[in-house]
Amino acid sequence: MIDLIPGYRVGLAHDADVRTGVTVILPDAPARAAVDVRGGGPGTREISALQDGGLIEHVHAIVLSGGSVYGLSAADAVTRWLGAQQIGFAAGPPPIPVSPIVPSAILFDNANGGDKAWGMDPPFQSLALQACVVANTKVGEGAVGAGYGATAGLYSGGLGLATETVNGVSVQAIIAANPVGSPFLPGTRCPHAWTYERSGEFDGVRPPADYTWSEPEDTKLAFLKSAGQSTVIGAIMTDAALSQKQLKRLAIMAQDGIAMSVQPSHTPLDGDTLFALSVGGATCEGPVALADLGAAAARAVARALTRGVLAAR
Repeated sequence: MIDLIPGYRVGLAHDADVRTGVTVILPDAPARAAVDVRGGGPGTREISALQDGGLIEHVHAIVLSGGSVYGLSAADAVTRWLGAQQIGFAAGPPPIPVSPIVPSAILFDNANGGDKAWGMDPPFQSLALQACVVANTKVGEGAVGAGYGATAGLYSGGLGLATETVNGVSVQAIIAANPVGSPFLPGTRCPHAWTYERSGEFDGVRPPADYTWSEPEDTKLAFLKSAGQSTVIGAIMTDAALSQKQLKRLAIMAQDGIAMSVQPSHTPLDGDTLFALSVGGATCEGPVALADLGAAAARAVARALTRGVLAAR
């Protein structure tokens, strides 16, 4: 189990028969947020509310879900759950209901062999409610939550977390890895992200001394027929007091972590989407400090993605 940085809780739920799951990120207080999309086939909800200069700067939850477009309904359940507790954007005095802001992103796991014959009753709202109820400050990795039915290239995907600290500021990535590309150097079981390994988390695997690059044969490119059938989705959580503009830059830089850990990445067939959330008062002033934090976020994403894949083995 991985400890979350202060200010956040995460809930996980999955359905083993359907082979899918949901991850809900719940900040302890409304979190300032931004989002960056780099994949060619994303599936998202309510991200336009996070555009710089808009009315909304804070979110009350982030939802990551399997199920492709059906998984977008998971955010409906989280919205209801928060609203019942009067957590949300105050649109007016009672009895006007609050408006919880719950952006979400989905990944495609609908062809993984699970029972997807759900008719008019997809499981994602039920899974999201389960995730809300069990949310806590310790999170498992591997085949859990939104990563339950994921695949990474031709391998099992999964949910992973990793934390980096720079200049007294923490940044933590939570990633559901379902990319077209492979997380391993072609012809090996050495992760692309091996140079960023901490404390033996990748089992210390290194490339062979005489290794030379070859075209990968362990990606999904050979059989995917349309866009949006793969993606990496996740969130970058920090305890730094960042503006929405700074969070946008953090999310942009964090996307580098996908390219550091998966090849190819950000393809027309992926929907790579990363949120960035700020809760806390740690200081991160000036462009140099933000650049350092963004570089740390990219490393955290690379490690989290790789950890999720390895934990799902």
